[in-house]
Amino acid sequence: MTLTFLEGLPRFVFFTGKGGVGKTSLACATAVSLAESGKRVLLLSTDPASNVGQVFDLTVGDRITPVPQVPGLDTLEIDPNEAAEAYREKIIAPVRDLLPQAELDSITEQLSGSCTTEIASFNEFTSFLADDERISDYDHVVFDTAPTGHTIRLLQLPGEWTSFLDAGKGDASCLGPMAGLDRTRAVYAEAVRRLADPAITRLVLVARAQQATLREAARTSEELAQIGITSQHLVVNAVLPAAATGDDLADAVHRRETDAIENLPAALKPLPLTTVPLRAHTVVGVDAVRNLLASDIEVPDGAESSEQLDLGPLAGLVDELATSDHGLVMCMGKGGVGKTTVAAAIAVALADRGHAVHLTTTDPAAHLDEVLEQEVVGNLTVSRIDPQLATQEYRDKVMASKGKNLDDAGRARLAEDLLSPCTEEVAVFGQFSHMVNQARRHFVVMDTAPTGHTLLLMDATGSYHRDIARSMGDSGTYTTPLMRLRDPDLTKVVIVTLPDTTPVLEATELQNDLERAEIHPWAWVVNGSLAAAHATSPFLAARAAAEEPHLNQISRRADRTAMIPMLADEPHGPQALRRLTESSHQPA
Repeated sequence: MTLTFLEGLPRFVFFTGKGGVGKTSLACATAVSLAESGKRVLLLSTDPASNVGQVFDLTVGDRITPVPQVPGLDTLEIDPNEAAEAYREKIIAPVRDLLPQAELDSITEQLSGSCTTEIASFNEFTSFLADDERISDYDHVVFDTAPTGHTIRLLQLPGEWTSFLDAGKGDASCLGPMAGLDRTRAVYAEAVRRLADPAITRLVLVARAQQATLREAARTSEELAQIGITSQHLVVNAVLPAAATGDDLADAVHRRETDAIENLPAALKPLPLTTVPLRAHTVVGVDAVRNLLASDIEVPDGAESSEQLDLGPLAGLVDELATSDHGLVMCMGKGGVGKTTVAAAIAVALADRGHAVHLTTTDPAAHLDEVLEQEVVGNLTVSRIDPQLATQEYRDKVMASKGKNLDDAGRARLAEDLLSPCTEEVAVFGQFSHMVNQARRHFVVMDTAPTGHTLLLMDATGSYHRDIARSMGDSGTYTTPLMRLRDPDLTKVVIVTLPDTTPVLEATELQNDLERAEIHPWAWVVNGSLAAAHATSPFLAARAAAEEPHLNQISRRADRTAMIPMLADEPHGPQALRRLTESSHQPA
């Protein structure tokens, strides 16, 4: 195995890709490799749902934390909530003794939205990229980033916000105190320069040997090249080794993955390529992290078979949903666990039963048309909440309403205000709320963005609810989107996960976050189960046996469950999606 992406690494290395492809594992393995070669390394996660600490079996959080077993390696997970709190304090502290409490409360509430959280996290990110004083102790900074859509936005922001500041449009509510804008402008400009310099920065696109993730990697490559990030490498992770085949499923998966690598999208073909083999065991703990990039492949002689728990078919959940004629079904979970597939399968099944269904997504990187292969299904309509399109529509709507009675100067000021990066938060939330309301009349099946991004959207929903509740008082009558999400008769949250350590842990944390917002998940769906596929090759059987504790944990936690077996082929197109809701266990 030739690890091309490790050769001649510059100081900054970014790992990005679709959720669930193994970015964190590879970032951790790279950081360990560098540290054990004598370099001083900071491994930094920008993912709101970071699991760097889980991989090292270590509590990390928002403080620089050494990895005891690896001298020279420190880690840090940017905590969006901690960053936002520090950001708010930076703005409010100078006026705390000057303004009445009611005014301070109002400012605090205005700074409680997801836009503030994103700006605060972004400021942290740029400081580790452009502030030499802060990273003076390190030879390398390895960035483990959020799933693709969020990362593209993160990497585009330096350019967008530098332009925003250069045009003199920054204000205290958006980009921080005016006194700090000159420094902010300098940091952003340096971040832009370093991102575009191949001698300083390398981007490692991580994908699986699957058409969907490779197409997304291709789109990411093209979009980042357009903003000047051209030093890119491709890593295809978790490829089933030829030595691990031996049953129909393993043979079919190996053929499918080999074909995908031999027929890469055009945008990826010029990139230096590394393939990393799938390991028989989960990558958790320092030893497993070291082993990830080792050249030898461990193939178990055989695994003890055990009676695996059957969590039931997806068809059972559809049967219960179909007893109503409307409602909101939200599929949530870690990136790459199959939320889009599960959402599309449920939507097609409900439409086939004669219900009017609207299938939509809040994931900037989702492509429902690819899952449906652009085929028309009766009773089913499809849309996508596109942040850029939503923002433009919101600007046009505001200009046509609030702006219609203003003079030229007033319209110019309004147009300038609408160029704020925070406008996107309002626009996306507006479209999300519209979809929630639609669920009172027919089914709306929503494929959400990966966990961290979705939690930010929930924050916006909660912030709006608190604002309305405060303004209406005890005597007012109102219904906010959050109240509809809390209504179990209307909203059914389906948590989707893979039967592995990190996805199940993250799904558990998601359930806890939802419970705190008084939203109780309706069901869990376990996707890609080797136990359900009854794999017999020793390699896959070993991985199937490792699913048992996770399946037991899920059965204890969830009110309803379903499981989908690992399939030989990716379930694209209505017919393939229908098979997921026709029986519990599909043939390999």
